[in-house]
Amino acid sequence: MELLETLCRASGVSGFEDEVKQLMKKQLGKHADEVIEDSFGNVIARKGAGDKKIMLAAHMDEIGFMVKHVTEEGYLNFIKVGGIDNRILLHQKVIVKTEKGDVEGVIGSKPPHLMKDEERKKVVKHDEMFIDIGCRDKKEAEKKVSLGDPIIFSPTYGNLSRDVIYGKAVDDRVGCWALIEILKKIRKNIDAEVYACATTQEEVGLKGARVAAYKINPDYAVAIDTTLAGDTPNVKPQESNLKLGEGPALTVMEASGRGVISHPKLHKVLCDTSKKKKIPTQIDILEGGMTDAAIIYLTREGIPSSVVSIPTRYIHGPLSVFNLKDAQNTVKLIASALPSIAKL
Repeated sequence: MELLETLCRASGVSGFEDEVKQLMKKQLGKHADEVIEDSFGNVIARKGAGDKKIMLAAHMDEIGFMVKHVTEEGYLNFIKVGGIDNRILLHQKVIVKTEKGDVEGVIGSKPPHLMKDEERKKVVKHDEMFIDIGCRDKKEAEKKVSLGDPIIFSPTYGNLSRDVIYGKAVDDRVGCWALIEILKKIRKNIDAEVYACATTQEEVGLKGARVAAYKINPDYAVAIDTTLAGDTPNVKPQESNLKLGEGPALTVMEASGRGVISHPKLHKVLCDTSKKKKIPTQIDILEGGMTDAAIIYLTREGIPSSVVSIPTRYIHGPLSVFNLKDAQNTVKLIASALPSIAKL
């Protein structure tokens, strides 16, 4: 699983996806008839021929931060890029990606020992935090970093057990990995052009997918992403009944309908393929959260779309946890469903 680890460790804050982009170009290019990078930075690989166009989308970008200000004491103030809970930030190790190279730092704040009782009861906000890069003053810090430098959580990757994996930026590097694996499996028996799209800036508004979908103008689209697993303490079954290791999740609705509402024909093909190929799947109905499909299906005159997701714990944190079998079954499911989607 060397490629998956490389993808998770790579840097790719929204708008700064170059490192991941180069990996995706190289890997998709091994299995595609053509690979291009569009004006927005999306990597689009085309394979096969036919009357229909099928778009598969997985986003390259990850949540992160950006340097906003350098204090007189040499600490960095930052903004969040994408949705990140303030409660998980304190004392995390981060990497500032500069033109001169990586700069390590630690997120800090006022020590709780020095806080008043009322202060201790409140969640520390990110604008009350800072990043310590070990400098004595502003002059020294500005020799190392610049305003606007992107910042990532420190890269991490490993196994909790044989199939349960943790890593940085699993959302959505595991989807990017699946995209590559699906493209490998496409054979000439699919009467369609398949477009494997590694999209940009999903975490800040689904932007890359909108541009790519407009360019391709597909007949059908499937987004590949992560979704919230509910198999941890204090999560009720009615909040999420998704479990690691029980198969990819087939989305019916995102964000209570504000996101994608999966096209019935596409959803049926995925369900039928799951039964026919004996691939375990779960059903996902989300009150919050959206994927690239939410914007793809609104593009041009409307594009029938659906979502296949890998259940994941601790999404939008410094690391996430998923089951490799769910990722592998995602590949198997979509690759097996493509011939039927082409016939819709």
